[in-house]
Amino acid sequence: QLQVVESGGGLVQPGGSLRLSCAVSGFTLSHNDIGWFRQAPGKEREGVSCISGHDGTPNDANSVKGRFRIFRDLAKNTVYLQMNNLKPEDTAVYYCAATPVFEASYYCDRESDRYIYWGQGTQVTVSS
Repeated sequence: QLQVVESGGGLVQPGGSLRLSCAVSGFTLSHNDIGWFRQAPGKEREGVSCISGHDGTPNDANSVKGRFRIFRDLAKNTVYLQMNNLKPEDTAVYYCAATPVFEASYYCDRESDRYIYWGQGTQVTVSS
């Protein structure tokens, strides 16, 4: 059974850090691009970062470059999103999603329509 499960959200003060985890089962990371998305109340879903299945190359949104880092542990079949220097505008529900890839490409797409398997989401709140 294909599953994507996020964890690690919570309440953090501005400038703080959180690490989100995305544990996948039923498929392998090396054959799937994994993306992190977020959606704040009243706003459209945003592709935050993704990591290519082929070789682990990241693709980050400009809004999080230099602050967030996506990486993976193939042995644990888990993708992480390390979030540093968090800002109130980072407050949102964060989702992890997966889509199979069939080409050896370093590029992953942060467009949410490409992703098939979604987790339930985890809330991140940045507030003092």
